[in-house]
Amino acid sequence: MQKTAVSRARNIFAVAGFSVLALATGACSGSDQHAVTPVAVTQEDLTQLPEANTFGTVTDAPTDPQLNGGAKAGKVIHPKADMVVYASVGGKPIAKLPAIQMGSPTWVPVVAEQNDWAEILLPTRPNASAGWVYLPSGAAETAQDDYAVEVDRAAFTLQILENGTPTGKWTIGTGKPEHQTPAGRAYIIASIEESKNTYSPIVLPLSYHSDSLETFGGGPGTVGLHTWPNDSYVGKANSDGCIRVPKDALTALAKLPLGTIVNIK
Repeated sequence: MQKTAVSRARNIFAVAGFSVLALATGACSGSDQHAVTPVAVTQEDLTQLPEANTFGTVTDAPTDPQLNGGAKAGKVIHPKADMVVYASVGGKPIAKLPAIQMGSPTWVPVVAEQNDWAEILLPTRPNASAGWVYLPSGAAETAQDDYAVEVDRAAFTLQILENGTPTGKWTIGTGKPEHQTPAGRAYIIASIEESKNTYSPIVLPLSYHSDSLETFGGGPGTVGLHTWPNDSYVGKANSDGCIRVPKDALTALAKLPLGTIVNIK
């Protein structure tokens, strides 16, 4: 289906600089530890790395260190050019994080930091993939995201939190038993305006994918947040894995910054 990116204001974002490839050498930080030098990656090497987007698979990626840690607001980053992703601090290169994916700017949540390094969550298969990027001063745009989303599959509820305080709660629908909505710490990767479908004016793809479907609707089986033409989904598990929400919930969700964590339990 034809899709175009939705333009959304993100006035919480404080720009810290521009993206560069992580090829610089380390230096002493303000702590007693020394920053670790990243493995050098040439432009040719970069082209050989798998792309860390919703269509990609990063087989050597570490797992989210707090897979069941709950929804959490925090720092998000945006590369303006392909950024090297490493398996660990000073470890081997495993992927490249693009500046744009699915027509939206790439914003990813930071889940750990060590000197000039940041561990980020990846939007790839397998679910819960993570990786490390080198972020010396000016290496990426950074922002503080004060929002998080909590999804309770058993209770069929979704709530938005701002700085830990609930600001809205709705009854939702989830994946049917054979195509369950996957559990874990996902995040919003894009905002898509649908020009052909009739079930939702906007779809918010998440970083997680279906565990039972390799592809759906021509895409890579990406799980998303969207509305539905009627109320048949309310309080039921009858989707192919996506999370169906009321229209007012989608309106509120569409205002959240890209990179906002969606904890699904």
